[in-house]
Amino acid sequence: MAADMTYRFGVVKEKIRLHGDEAQHEQTDQWSNRDLIPLPPSRRTWGWFHYFGYWTLSSLNITNWQTPSSFLTQGLSVGQSMLIIVIGRALIVAFSTLIAWCGIKWHIGFTVQNRFTWGMRGSYIPLLQRILLNFIWNAVQCWNGGRLVAVCLTAIWPSFAKMRNFLPESLPTTGDEFVGFIVFWVLSTPLLCIPPEKFKIPFLVTSIYCGLAMLSMMIWALATAGGVGPLWNTGVAIPEGSAWNSSWLMMAGINQLIGGIAAGITNGSDFSRYARGWQSYVIGSTSSGWVTGTLVCFIGLVTTSAAQKIYGEVYWNPPDLLMTMMENGDGTSAARAGVFFLAFGFGLTSMFENICGNAVAGGIDLAGLWPRYINIRRGAVITFVAAWIVQPWQLVNRATTFIQVLSSFSVFLSPIIGLMATDFYLLRGRKIRLSHLYRNRDTSYWFWNGMNWRAVVAWICGWIPTIGGLIVTVNQDTNAPRSLHELYFMAFLIGFFISGTLFFGLNKLFPVAAMGDYDEVDLYGTFTAEEAAKLGVTPVEQILGIHESNEPSLAQEIFDKKE
Repeated sequence: MAADMTYRFGVVKEKIRLHGDEAQHEQTDQWSNRDLIPLPPSRRTWGWFHYFGYWTLSSLNITNWQTPSSFLTQGLSVGQSMLIIVIGRALIVAFSTLIAWCGIKWHIGFTVQNRFTWGMRGSYIPLLQRILLNFIWNAVQCWNGGRLVAVCLTAIWPSFAKMRNFLPESLPTTGDEFVGFIVFWVLSTPLLCIPPEKFKIPFLVTSIYCGLAMLSMMIWALATAGGVGPLWNTGVAIPEGSAWNSSWLMMAGINQLIGGIAAGITNGSDFSRYARGWQSYVIGSTSSGWVTGTLVCFIGLVTTSAAQKIYGEVYWNPPDLLMTMMENGDGTSAARAGVFFLAFGFGLTSMFENICGNAVAGGIDLAGLWPRYINIRRGAVITFVAAWIVQPWQLVNRATTFIQVLSSFSVFLSPIIGLMATDFYLLRGRKIRLSHLYRNRDTSYWFWNGMNWRAVVAWICGWIPTIGGLIVTVNQDTNAPRSLHELYFMAFLIGFFISGTLFFGLNKLFPVAAMGDYDEVDLYGTFTAEEAAKLGVTPVEQILGIHESNEPSLAQEIFDKKE
């Protein structure tokens, strides 16, 4: 009986195990599968518009639309709020490009990139943090997208918003919200089947549709109101007795803006590795991540201000404004039709942003944990199904403090970014040994038992100074020492520079062998002829032809012996 069960288990295990094309260097083992190996030229399909669309997804959304509100409510002026956004978005693009360059040059993602910094086993530390965030933010995004679906359904069937609440009173939500969540989740699921190489059409559709929807919404509001409302003329109005002047509030705002997308910065190489060239990434990221991101905040501010003049109230949240525009479903058919197409645009972008930024990114990260059995698609499905386990209706509608902690997770992520940048640029001179990133024997990246203790120490020291500010901010402790708040207001930059500087110092005091080495043979068929010439790398086929061998390991062995 036991032998039979073992046999059956072995059969199932073999069936679900991934298998790659060995001829394309797609080996599947403890550290590698098709989605983790350095991408060959045939799979690097992203041009500048792909990155324009990728960054558009993080710009044409409700969160970015509402960004000015958090600064205005603190007492800053419209001009100061927009200045924070311009500076913050520029820094976001700068840090993203800094981290993404490893993917552009060596065509590996975040999962593999951390192995040469943290060690083969140590790389699980940043990886598990990313997986946790992917699970939770995917669930929260599904819930927020469900609210937009509820607006669309109300526009079609006005009675939907007034439906009887069929859920237990113990659940902190209503029936219409829950139905919206289910519909959003179901409609999003088929998008998980689209591989990242084929994202161009979804990027094109969402960018154009939602961009036109936002512009239409602003034009309608301005035309109906006859101009902007009082909100547009908001000046500096910091409450009397406030402990913070405008300079500190602006610093906190910039930190908040960068920190809000820190998770996306850390895994920039997951998508930059698909670039056809560095120009594609830089042009697309700058034009959309900075310019479009700033314009969306501006459009949100203008629309909200004009709507204030129309309705007498400030509606920062688009679903609330859209419901008001059609009088909660009791408006005219024309009003409901207009609201439907606007809400559909927001919802479409929210849907694909979640797929790309959370589900697919989560799939890549999970593939790093179990490469033999999980690829991007399987990992994305697992991340998406986990939304039901996370129960976002509990988090969004009840555990507001928990959401605030997640939004401040950059306290832990910025030191990771500092380590990645310091190691790649300053210590290794942008040179890494690809073949050593996929094995645990005879590898330069094993360090001590698979972990680089220097990275662990530097990472911890990077968030220790700011964790106190996070705690007192979440607890709204007004009696805490001022210094804790000041450090927290600069948490991203402090974590980045402390960890990066300490990591650099530890590596100089305790040097690592083979720092800056790289493979002289292109074992994975990663580079074009032009790239190989610039890097000084020889195609493996050329070496195999010289030595008349069919074993790729021989080619690398030849160069290993030369060292």
